[in-house]
Amino acid sequence: MPARLTAHIASAALGLLLGGTSAAEPIRLLSGNGHYFQFRGRPTVLVGSSEHYGALINLDFDYLRYLEETRATGLNHVRIFTGAYRETNGSFNISDNTLAPLPDRCVVPWKRTNIPGAADGGNKFDLSQWDPAYFARLRDFVSAASQRGIMVELTLISAFYDDGLWALSPLNGANHVNGAGFGGRGDIFNPTGDLVPFHKALARKCVSELRDFDNVIFEICNEPYMQSITQAWQDLIIDEITATEATFPSKHLIAQNVFNYEGVITHPNPAISVFNFHYAYPNAASQNLGLKRVIGDDETGNNGPEDFPYRREAWEFMLSGGGLFNHLDFSFTTTREDGTASQAAPGGGGPAIRKQLGILRWFLEEMPLAALAPQPGFVTSGVPSGGSARVMGVAGETYGIYLHGGTQANLGINLPTGTWRGQWIDVRSGLVAGTVAEFAHPGGAYTLVSPAYSEDIALRIFGGNLPPPSATLTSPTWDSIIDSKSATVTLTADAAATGSNLKSVEFLEGEKSLGSVKNPPYQLIINGLPEGLHLLRAKATSADGRTAISPPIKATVTGGSPLNGDR
Repeated sequence: MPARLTAHIASAALGLLLGGTSAAEPIRLLSGNGHYFQFRGRPTVLVGSSEHYGALINLDFDYLRYLEETRATGLNHVRIFTGAYRETNGSFNISDNTLAPLPDRCVVPWKRTNIPGAADGGNKFDLSQWDPAYFARLRDFVSAASQRGIMVELTLISAFYDDGLWALSPLNGANHVNGAGFGGRGDIFNPTGDLVPFHKALARKCVSELRDFDNVIFEICNEPYMQSITQAWQDLIIDEITATEATFPSKHLIAQNVFNYEGVITHPNPAISVFNFHYAYPNAASQNLGLKRVIGDDETGNNGPEDFPYRREAWEFMLSGGGLFNHLDFSFTTTREDGTASQAAPGGGGPAIRKQLGILRWFLEEMPLAALAPQPGFVTSGVPSGGSARVMGVAGETYGIYLHGGTQANLGINLPTGTWRGQWIDVRSGLVAGTVAEFAHPGGAYTLVSPAYSEDIALRIFGGNLPPPSATLTSPTWDSIIDSKSATVTLTADAAATGSNLKSVEFLEGEKSLGSVKNPPYQLIINGLPEGLHLLRAKATSADGRTAISPPIKATVTGGSPLNGDR
């Protein structure tokens, strides 16, 4: 069966498995802690590893395969551009650039006329006419993401980095019949310029088309600081979004891209809920926590193909108070929408980093996000030379530490009075690399001795007599291939609880329960998982109601019936 057809059939099966597509209330800031999100009733962080933003406009890109890979690795965020900005293959030394569709394989918001002469070789556009096929694809993309619990960050427009890129845009006066946009690249974002009505109309149309989806965040502009785009122009678009939604029963979050690397945000527009950085340093988060809004790092890159620089950027940023992280993943192409292409680009990507980012999301969401805050001064000594330690937690209750540098550390910490225990976590696998045995502490200085590690490691330490249970899915293992013609698939978990008995271990596919086991060994035999990718986890519940979820496991079911296996 052709790969693309298989992906769409698997998507249909997944839709049946997951249920509905959207809820009434869109994603919002978490009540009581606006540094994080609440989505479908749960506190959450957004973590993604996105293709180069062309999934919507590139008709050769099968976004269902892409979204399935995103979900199966435990990620929940993608970022796409509308098509007001596009690139050529080779822009920024990116080969197989998804944001550079072939001339006749690009779809944008506006209809083409019968007048030839657009820079891409097609007919010119009419900016007063919308292309229904584009908005059907947009709604389908967002619906498919919604089925998978994935947030879509829709970036309305981008800075144009040179005249060649501006020459390709439908907004360029040479490419449309509406008599605007002839002022050159320096005039594109003039707040009193002749393109403003079309900018506003695009924002209004996108917001209206996606009004009923709960999994959308609207970002104003990509890297406005690269073209000195004024706050006045951005405020016009923000105002257009808020005015359009004024009569809607639900309002969506609006994001603004504010800086590369770091910077202190002053005079924020009150309608902005998410402030995005690119290539963010930890200070980008920590210096702006007083805003009580989400600080994001929604683009990485320029650090070569290896995983470690991006894994470190993600962990350091999120454990400094960030609530959104999106890696720019060049392994997604029009021939490898599953993210397995070799990267010929200035950044990285691939299956390994997606697995590692899924572990980061799991690590954070297993902590009490509603009360989570940076814990400066918790680590007092012992950080290896050239390394760093970032700490988030709830003072006196629980702490999460990310440590990089060296190969072993004896961390000096300032630990409150109490009974403590913990786990060292391998940030590549999510597995427990070592334990901190239970100990009583009178308060003050204490030394945590790490196991040996390579590059980096994380630690979870819990206080009190009732820490959460532990849960690890031990079978199947990551990237297992399961033949659905087999009679059975056995799911196996290790789980335990301190201070209580375990009530049950529940096995999950995404958020859907596959069944529960009350007694060890914690195994569940199931029949006929649908063909396609699966996100498998185990949820341990103690007799007194405490819960823990295992790190995600991606598995692939092949063969058999695409809907019901051989059941």
